[in-house]
Amino acid sequence: MSLPAVVPAPASIEAGSGAPFRLTSATSVSGEEDAAAALGALLDARTGVTPVTAEGDADIRLVIAAGADAESYRIAVDEASVTVTGADAAGLFYGVQTLGQLVARDGEGWAVPAVTIEDAPRFAYRGVMLDVARHFHGVDTVKGYIDRAASLKLNALHLHLTDDQGWRIQLDSRPELTEKASGTAIGGDPGGFYTKDDYREIVEHAASRHMIVVPEIDMPGHTHAVGLAYPELAEDPVISDHMRQIVDEYGGTLPEAGVPFEALAVGFSSLKIHDEATYDFVADVFGELAAMTPGPYLHFGGDESLATADDDFAYFVTRVSALIADLGKTPVAWHEAGSAKDVADSTVGQYWGYVTPLEGFAEKAQTFVDNGAGLILSPADAIYLDMKYPASSSGSAVPELGLTWANGPTSVERAYSWEPAEVIPGVVDDAILGVEAPLWTETVRTAADIDTMAFPRVAAAAEAGWSPRTGQSDLRTWESFRTRVGALGPLWTSMGIGFHPSEEIPWVTE
Repeated sequence: MSLPAVVPAPASIEAGSGAPFRLTSATSVSGEEDAAAALGALLDARTGVTPVTAEGDADIRLVIAAGADAESYRIAVDEASVTVTGADAAGLFYGVQTLGQLVARDGEGWAVPAVTIEDAPRFAYRGVMLDVARHFHGVDTVKGYIDRAASLKLNALHLHLTDDQGWRIQLDSRPELTEKASGTAIGGDPGGFYTKDDYREIVEHAASRHMIVVPEIDMPGHTHAVGLAYPELAEDPVISDHMRQIVDEYGGTLPEAGVPFEALAVGFSSLKIHDEATYDFVADVFGELAAMTPGPYLHFGGDESLATADDDFAYFVTRVSALIADLGKTPVAWHEAGSAKDVADSTVGQYWGYVTPLEGFAEKAQTFVDNGAGLILSPADAIYLDMKYPASSSGSAVPELGLTWANGPTSVERAYSWEPAEVIPGVVDDAILGVEAPLWTETVRTAADIDTMAFPRVAAAAEAGWSPRTGQSDLRTWESFRTRVGALGPLWTSMGIGFHPSEEIPWVTE
């Protein structure tokens, strides 16, 4: 008997020998209210059948029973009933997402196969990143991405809120940032920003899906927009031959101090490292952001600071990481910050290098491991969701969106076929906080673009973060994954997810 398709692959799944549980208009559900609402919305979208809410015994029972690992759940299905038991509210929510994937056509009706699933996450942190600086994406789009990510048991939304092209978060302490630096985006597209109420709405929506928000204010590079609002804090742009090449290839103009930047090139901007006014600014920004953000992490960037001298960069990173730690938050930085050996010990590193590290990248990432804080893995040539898809061998249409710099184009198979514990030599599970799939938006303008670039590859990242290690489960193979993710096509369609129908995947249509 074949196993039902679940993504990400569960820790344990065993098919039963009995008849399936059949959904009807009389099917009842009882248990935790939020989980019941999530299940009702999922089943209504997929089947048109909405369970009847009941008190006490019901056909579908949703239960929280403490004692097992955080975020874990158990599903037991037989002909008469379905029971989903979560160790906590998050585990129950994830069990509901799995139950939604189990629902399948049964003649003219719908059924859930007899099955027993025991499941728990491999890593505590399982994230997606959305860049809202290169192109701005409004509250509804962000909330929709939260819903989609949570359905795959991802539990962190990293928002890249600032970059050379724009500042996207309102702060009372520094109003000029949104007044003067939020109006533009790449290619001359309109900008935008989140009011404090908008940000609160995003944070609350994420929490309702058991996700945290990780805000990123990138510095000391990627800060041209800061100079539009506070020119006294920013160095003049440093123009390199590489930047000229990027502008020639992708269009736009070279950066000028005080002029909004609407092109793609990076590495030309820097805050003034030895001006105390810079650290007053940093304290205002992260102090206010900490008060707005209930999650434990504040991300201060630290990547591609090519216009900042190495010693100055180390000084800045050391000081800013300590400032964030003193706010009672856990600093997060891209792996380049590991070149500063005095970076605050609690700082988590986010590795964006390749699956096979380039020279010097692993050593910088190792700093965070040596300090005991660990790493988030975001290998660019595997799970950067903004890389182009490969050309179709059959001649079918392929999205024109995306870039190729990270060894792209990136196939779904390449997004799947890497093992987190084999990226940085010697860095295994205990030193890995988790996995995050970034989506940079140089070419991504709409919610539909986000869907196209993220799905199905984000499901591969979700499996790397949640499921057993490669080789420890028969399900953790490319052949298994491509079949399982293909079976989600009808569910994703019913959820309104405009996924790319990659020819690598044997898509099910009903």
